[in-house]
Amino acid sequence: MADYSKVVAWSGKDALADSDAAKVISGADFHTEFSAIETAVNTKADINGDAAEAFSATTASVGTNTTQVATTAFVQAQYAYPVGAIFTTTTAYANSAAVVAAIGGTTWTAFGAGKVLVGVDAGDSDFDTVEETGGAKTHTLTTSEIPAHTHSYDKQVTSTDAISIHDISRVTGGNTGATTGSTGGGAAHNNLQPYITVYMWKRTA
Repeated sequence: MADYSKVVAWSGKDALADSDAAKVISGADFHTEFSAIETAVNTKADINGDAAEAFSATTASVGTNTTQVATTAFVQAQYAYPVGAIFTTTTAYANSAAVVAAIGGTTWTAFGAGKVLVGVDAGDSDFDTVEETGGAKTHTLTTSEIPAHTHSYDKQVTSTDAISIHDISRVTGGNTGATTGSTGGGAAHNNLQPYITVYMWKRTA
């Protein structure tokens, strides 16, 4: 109790004349002094070195950087999940108040429903802004996205008798276009990576 000061001037009584009534130490003097001591003691944290002991302290404002005791509430507010942090959990909290009660803070909002998190990449326009969204759960290929390829098909030819190469004459004429039979349905394909779902909350205050 370094901040305690005596209330009664005990040492001054010795210098008083024996006839001075103030020289007498009265019960009122003891009551006054011990009452002040009681008040001082009651304002101090109850710490006695026992690991099982719990004590309370005033929670400092966020941003405080002193030797003041850091309470659980201060640590949760300042360091564990500062404003802007994302909290992931498998517990289905009902609302912001339930999250506050569980881990602290002031206000939380549900975040990222149906989306995965991707780190910001300043060198890629798709990922260079925080909370930028994109991508699709399914995708239908366009013609330009289909790899270049060919299809084989059977072509009917006219049967002829065997002839020697000297009997072959060149036939001239135009080419006739042909197409193979159609296949495929054109439906969108699954575009999902392997995933596991969790609840996500963003601290806003």
